[in-house]
Amino acid sequence: MKVVILAGGLGTRLAEYTKTIPKPMVKILSVPIIERIIRHYNRFGFEDFLIAGGYKQNVLKKFFKNKLRDLSIKVIDTGKKTMTGGRVKRLEKYLKNDRFMLTYGDGLSNVNLKKLLKFHSKTKNYVTLTAVRPPARFGGIKIKGKKVKYFKEKSHLDEGWINGGFFVMEPKIFNFLKDDNTILESFPLENICKINKLGAFKHNGFWQCMDTKRDKQLLEQIIKKKIFN
Repeated sequence: MKVVILAGGLGTRLAEYTKTIPKPMVKILSVPIIERIIRHYNRFGFEDFLIAGGYKQNVLKKFFKNKLRDLSIKVIDTGKKTMTGGRVKRLEKYLKNDRFMLTYGDGLSNVNLKKLLKFHSKTKNYVTLTAVRPPARFGGIKIKGKKVKYFKEKSHLDEGWINGGFFVMEPKIFNFLKDDNTILESFPLENICKINKLGAFKHNGFWQCMDTKRDKQLLEQIIKKKIFN
């Protein structure tokens, strides 16, 4: 099964690093965050990766030309200004109507990917997301049983669950992706939620994204304490 990693954004909130490299190449204790993400997937047996590149994608291509050669890693140009859904749409021809995994190139978690996949396989959902409990500055989703009943990015909900990435997606996702301007977290997931085909795998363990320099420093502290490696 292929794993898609979204890695094409500008990373403007980490401008002190992303002036010269794409955000997923920002290092957490000497290791780029994207390498840590790939290593996590590989621990669960995943070996086939598609990197949706854009901004400074040549840095990614150069890195993977010399790194992790035992895995299949392809960096695909999905456009410098393409939105998240548009990047996925551009990879449709590589995914060959198969189920695939997808996550963001700026977040780490110790989510059990085998359990996530098993959870998804028992449903008829088009998409399953990993629901996590983050700091309050994020938006949220409402969950009833094993289904997402409300999805809105960056809203304020008391329940405290948000979209943490680490998706499993069926090819039907492409019916909801229009063009480069499609934001995955807007029309596609909101509408899949409305037709009751968006699942939520609740993860109470470690999860942390890297939006700011403070987040980067926090991740370094976490890895030093061996909460995640």
